[in-house]
Amino acid sequence: MAAGIREKYFGPKEFYQRTAKIAVPLALQQLLSSAMSIADTLMVSWIGQVTAVGTAAQIDTLSSMIAYGMIGGIGIFSAQFYGAKDEHNLKRCFGLSLVLSMANAVFWVLMATFFGRAILGFYMNDAAIVGSGMAYLSVSKYSLIFGALTFCFSYMYRSIHKAALALNVSIMAMVLNILFNWLLIFGIGPFPKMGVVGAALGTVLAQGIAAAFLIIHAYATRQPFVGKLSEMFQLTAGFVKPIILKILPLIFNETTFGFGLTLFVKAFGQLGKSQMDAYYVGNQICNVFLFAVYGYGNAVQVLLGTLLGQGKIEQAKQECRYHLGLSFVIALILVVAMVVFARPLVDLFALQDPAVVALAVRIVYVFAVKISMRLYNFIIFSILKSGGDSKIIQFLDSGMEWMVGLPTAFACVSLFRLQDMAVVLLITQLEQLVRLFFGMARVHKNYWAKDITVLVH
Repeated sequence: MAAGIREKYFGPKEFYQRTAKIAVPLALQQLLSSAMSIADTLMVSWIGQVTAVGTAAQIDTLSSMIAYGMIGGIGIFSAQFYGAKDEHNLKRCFGLSLVLSMANAVFWVLMATFFGRAILGFYMNDAAIVGSGMAYLSVSKYSLIFGALTFCFSYMYRSIHKAALALNVSIMAMVLNILFNWLLIFGIGPFPKMGVVGAALGTVLAQGIAAAFLIIHAYATRQPFVGKLSEMFQLTAGFVKPIILKILPLIFNETTFGFGLTLFVKAFGQLGKSQMDAYYVGNQICNVFLFAVYGYGNAVQVLLGTLLGQGKIEQAKQECRYHLGLSFVIALILVVAMVVFARPLVDLFALQDPAVVALAVRIVYVFAVKISMRLYNFIIFSILKSGGDSKIIQFLDSGMEWMVGLPTAFACVSLFRLQDMAVVLLITQLEQLVRLFFGMARVHKNYWAKDITVLVH
């Protein structure tokens, strides 16, 4: 029986080499993105602004989740077009991703400009926190534009199996972000001491430089997804309609899921600033370990999508099982790592209250439970998206969040009056467990195993 399991769920050496070639750069890129975020949180923790910046970041969360639905959905097609060696439609995929992502970014910049204070006040009923959050948001909102451009280019590089380039740009952006933050938050040398505004400006400058580099490099090296404007924006109804129909469920899912994530902040915010300080620190540490989840998951979508675009349906089914086996091993490693490094990582932050420090450590332990199940769930979503089986994801992702996760969170805080953030978070992980049960059942039905390049013309 053990031999049968190994044969079914653990592949040959060539499979792991091919997977690592895509997954490792993507995972490292995600790690760098998380490290950039944790560096921001670490530095603002030294000036006592963790909750203010974390609350302001809810707008970025909403914008990013919607952009992920758009660009990630288009990535389903771009990966398959790359597998089919169809550069014409690959360029049009890139053009469509630019149009949608920039429209989304501009929308949220306008929301932050005209309704920012009301939005922040919805999450935290504290005038001082809202005031500091608005100071940060008044500058950081412009990073949404540069972030959208960077996301479009990075995702296309993933689709054409050149994730290493995007990784190098992420390294550059992280270094610049940390440098600018240090100079501008604390006023080093000739630079003014700008505090929380300096953290926002540092992020904008770093992302702007990264976006400029990606644009110049893509055209200088004649990447297959860029070309004349007439090539990239030849967005006929026959091309756009089938793509939009496929990705609309993903966009709706990411929108509702992203809003749901911010509602968790609304629920937890009732517990007070000390609990939220511990939560934001624990969440940032969790985000560092999520690099493996999202990096590997995105690689699974690209790898399986390429096989499906080449018409290798049975091979895709087999490698799907290999990915599930590898996910189990990665989940175990992540749990052990988070438990071992919880206290040292929390100690990096300037949390003065020992009780808050202890709570943050326990929150990281809870997130270790979450991340093990989130890995499997994200791999399930990546498998389903690789072949366009996107409608079910709405039920599995945002559906479970709104039907299980959010009601559980609000019941714990508002109905049962639980005051320990770690306990509340642990109970809400029921959401991940229910999602995992239904998701695995869907994967094994193989509705996702199909070539969808035939849908566009």
